Amino acid sequence: MDAGVSSALVHYHFATREALLGEALEYSYEQAGDVRISSGELPVATHAERLQSMINQCLPSTASLEQDWVLWVELWLRAVRHPEVRPVAEKLYERMRRWFAAEIADGVRDEEFADCDPDAVADRTLALLDGFGLRTLIGDSAVSLARAREEVWAAIAGDLGVAISQRAARGR
Repeated sequence: MDAGVSSALVHYHFATREALLGEALEYSYEQAGDVRISSGELPVATHAERLQSMINQCLPSTASLEQDWVLWVELWLRAVRHPEVRPVAEKLYERMRRWFAAEIADGVRDEEFADCDPDAVADRTLALLDGFGLRTLIGDSAVSLARAREEVWAAIAGDLGVAISQRAARGR
């Protein structure tokens, strides 16, 4: 109704609610994820700064990112209840994992990061982002956005062989 589209038209294009959710998430990721990657929004100074920026962009730090997070939560719930949605979730997580793993691998290649398994560190980063991001999203008073940034960075800094800086805590 809000979009001014008839339910018949929605049903014509999407066989199920899960299909609609999948498409909404794909669109959200295209807009929020791929656009960031291709538009050069990430700083180019160091791989650590780029990774810190990526972490910040994956937390519910703006109204738009909060809306994206609500879609993710819906995806998680539907994927648990509806097996046909699981491939959508896997596909989106794989794209995010590749994005993080590529930056980590570049940092290892350029000897800014310690020799580590970029895929494993990327998976760990995503798990940390999911946990701290969800607590931030629900307004958990124990987990501010700044603390979420700091905790995610602190957890992976050892794997990367980099210092835990105040810069990470501020999200800059």
